[in-house]
Amino acid sequence: MTDSNSATPTCKIKLLYDGECPLCLREVNFLRQKDGGRGQVAFVDIAALDYNPGEYAGISYEAAMGRIHGILADGTVLRDVAVFRQVYNILGMGWVYGATRLLGVGAIANTLYRLWAHWRLRLTGRPSLPTLIAERQQKLGEIPANRCRLPHQS
Repeated sequence: MTDSNSATPTCKIKLLYDGECPLCLREVNFLRQKDGGRGQVAFVDIAALDYNPGEYAGISYEAAMGRIHGILADGTVLRDVAVFRQVYNILGMGWVYGATRLLGVGAIANTLYRLWAHWRLRLTGRPSLPTLIAERQQKLGEIPANRCRLPHQS
């Protein structure tokens, strides 16, 4: 699921990412290279069947699939472009997202990111989020929340 289930002493942020998204994986692999094994960023694959929201600020699979999340060492949760800005800063490339600190630029960047997040499954040829959630629940052997088990069912 992760490079490290718990943050190493040098870990400054846990980056929650979709390990089944080809574009997300490309970015994560790039960031892993930049981290160079220092463990400053803990990469957490939310698509892994052992992903446990309780270990990651209660961020559910559904919420994490809807937008990128990062969790700082102090427990602060970041979302959207702020995650990229923080990760790139930690890895010594803060200039890449530096302009997003400006009010107007930051708002535009967040709007563009939210559009990407909304369309990314379709753009990468993947099923819809409800379908992915249902598939995950089936893999985990869970009963969907909108169904109940009758006493005679096993």
